[in-house]
Amino acid sequence: MVRRNRSRRLVVALLIAFSMTVIDQGSKALALTQLSENERIPLVGDLLGLQLAFNPGTVMSLGSGSTWVFTVIGVAATIALVYVAWRSKSIAWAVAIGFVWGGAMGNLIDRLLAPPGFGIGHVTDFLAYGNLFIGNIADISIGIGVGLGLIQIIRYPRPELPRGQSPGA
Repeated sequence: MVRRNRSRRLVVALLIAFSMTVIDQGSKALALTQLSENERIPLVGDLLGLQLAFNPGTVMSLGSGSTWVFTVIGVAATIALVYVAWRSKSIAWAVAIGFVWGGAMGNLIDRLLAPPGFGIGHVTDFLAYGNLFIGNIADISIGIGVGLGLIQIIRYPRPELPRGQSPGA
């Protein structure tokens, strides 16, 4: 029974991760064909718009000279998330992990396959948040997953104890 529930949670995480990766990569492909780096299309005034950008680093291009490091971190995170999804304790955690996993995969694909080359590719961004930064669907997916995880931590602050073990034992 435990194995079946564990498999079910892994499948939930995998389906969400796969869906978010496909949505992210599809939206990036569309952005590459329809948007420009030189022109911003306003959606909600100056708060949100569409503009093509290529990010060699992380948020706000931090670490842009170390793109390969982020590729290694992305590969390690993806492998770790498979394990974490397998070990998840609930469907809610599996959903949260699936969103983070999908976002990590979406940006990792860019790092592996986008120009300027394998392992040092720049992430395609297109969602312009005012003058703060430009992101993508993978970033949103990671944010949703982290938010859902935080909700789980707030709702259930104590880790589950093995059956029959009391706190402080």
